[in-house]
Amino acid sequence: MASITSPQGESRFASQGNPFRFRQVGKCSSGNFLEQFDFFLFGFYAAAIGKAFFPSTNETASLLNTFGVFWLGALMRPVGAIVLGAYIDRIGRRHGLIVTLGIMAFGTVVIAFCPSYATIGIAAPVIVLIGRLLQGFSAGVELGGVSVYLAEISTPGNRGFYTSFQSSSQQVAIFVASILGYILSEVMPADTVGAWGWRIPFFVGCLIIPLIFLLRRTLEETPAFLAMKKHPSASEVFASALANWRVVVLGMMIAILTTTTFYFVTVYTPTFGKSVLKLSTQDALLVTLLVAVTNFIWNPVGGALSDRIGRKPVLIAIACLSLVTAYPALHWLVAAPTFGKLLAVEMMFSFYFGVYSGTMLGALVEIVPAHVRTTCFSLAFALAAALFGTFTPFASTWLIERTGDKASPGFWLMFAALLGIIAASTVYRGGKAVPAHDAVPEPVAGH
Repeated sequence: MASITSPQGESRFASQGNPFRFRQVGKCSSGNFLEQFDFFLFGFYAAAIGKAFFPSTNETASLLNTFGVFWLGALMRPVGAIVLGAYIDRIGRRHGLIVTLGIMAFGTVVIAFCPSYATIGIAAPVIVLIGRLLQGFSAGVELGGVSVYLAEISTPGNRGFYTSFQSSSQQVAIFVASILGYILSEVMPADTVGAWGWRIPFFVGCLIIPLIFLLRRTLEETPAFLAMKKHPSASEVFASALANWRVVVLGMMIAILTTTTFYFVTVYTPTFGKSVLKLSTQDALLVTLLVAVTNFIWNPVGGALSDRIGRKPVLIAIACLSLVTAYPALHWLVAAPTFGKLLAVEMMFSFYFGVYSGTMLGALVEIVPAHVRTTCFSLAFALAAALFGTFTPFASTWLIERTGDKASPGFWLMFAALLGIIAASTVYRGGKAVPAHDAVPEPVAGH
């Protein structure tokens, strides 16, 4: 532990330039790759996973069971945000991120190697659920821990740009997973992929784990954490998080549009394209792949833009656009589905997600208290992801089933946009963020 709190860790950032900082950005963000790689695969192969672990005579029921487990895992996020967030705020960013990666990796391995329902019966869905719960527990603090780390190593005036790479790194995972899925669909018959081929990308994820561990172990502790004269105990972290519950709730509301749009354009889109629009697997995967590319681009654009003109204008503008266009765009798409129309609609949502997410991450870091930064950030985002974001595939499937309107997921996205407008307007009254207790200072140059 001495290496984490040694003064040498601070001097490395003080003496090194931007190349060193960006190497730390890459090492820190690597764990996001594993998290999102597995999350995307679980959503894309939801139908196959449903048949393997949740067999039913009704295809929709099987799909709902799969997305239900996907969502239940996400409900562990707030628990992980509080427990692991307090740990990171007390023990350090670097060490905490290694611990969360270990838990996440174990959950990934469990799901990849779990036998099917036909082989071990009811134990199969139970094991998969345990794997998802572990992943959700670690994911609850992964995004917050990485975002806080990036914010604390950022240069003055560039916090939004730096933190945006947390989300951009996830898009690399979506891109790689989409390519693997596309190759599988080309070289294997659909029946073979559905029977066992879907496991291959999960095995690939398991093979990547040692490399990510190696990268995380070489991280430097952040100067901001080293500079703290006192690190709060777990009880102090919990008490401070409770005292700032209004900030956490408003932060959650701001993050909801990010999480719902993201899970719609990545996790749910392949299922939407195949099962609802009746497009080919290749078409759905190609659209998702291209969305990952544009998501990667728009995130730092949004972060940099918000550094220049402020967080509020960007958040409000994107939320308003989403509010007025989400349903009409989906209605236009489902009226006569084609690959080109699906791509156009997804590119629009990708723009909304990327610019908004790149802005939201910087905003969320700034409105939470500094000494419990990881806990409050992670809790706000975890609640948004658990209650709304990861619920999106289930909600979309349920809405279509209940209403018969294939464009009805647009109402879910509109609801998220409305909450974002309300929260951003409340947080940024008068154009500046309403400070929490112990508001976050800008990093000092050279630290």
